[in-house]
Amino acid sequence: MTGLCAVEAALKKGLQVRAFVRDPAKIPDHLKDKVEIFKGNVLEPDSVANAVEGTDGVVVTLGTRNSLAPTTDLSEGLKNILDAMKTKNVKTVTVCLSAFLFYKPDDVPGPYGPLTDDHRRMYEALKENPLNWVAVFPPQIVEESSREMTVVINPQKPPVGTITKWDLGTFMIDALFESKYYKAVIGLFNIPK
Repeated sequence: MTGLCAVEAALKKGLQVRAFVRDPAKIPDHLKDKVEIFKGNVLEPDSVANAVEGTDGVVVTLGTRNSLAPTTDLSEGLKNILDAMKTKNVKTVTVCLSAFLFYKPDDVPGPYGPLTDDHRRMYEALKENPLNWVAVFPPQIVEESSREMTVVINPQKPPVGTITKWDLGTFMIDALFESKYYKAVIGLFNIPK
């Protein structure tokens, strides 16, 4: 969901885009001739390294296809991406995490606990990394039209409300080029209608 929006935003900026996906069929037809598609799995380090090679920045929008089951796939995948970036000398990455990371673990709503635990492991791996990283903690992601949003660097509390998938995808791209966001947690949300 957010990954495709980030691809669209990158293309609008005139960037060359490489999409690393498990299933190339998930790339809409109108994008297939505009992006370089790399089929692979983030749990396979060689596959990740091949996809990262020759890039200038990476946007990470790993997901679980709506599964809330316990997993380490996201954090292990991110570690593979970060390792590949170091090896291939790629310096900048934006990573989509979750606003639940603002909560104490016991305060995360029950069904979201296991997934939030893996997001927390992702954030820990990111913080330990010397790259120019941007950790985005979005609230609920919605399928609505793009509109004005608020961005807060290193907020003290979780963002309130929602963020459209389009605005989140655009921010994930734009943040690659904004050093003020490097090594920071970003809270963002759309201004209510």
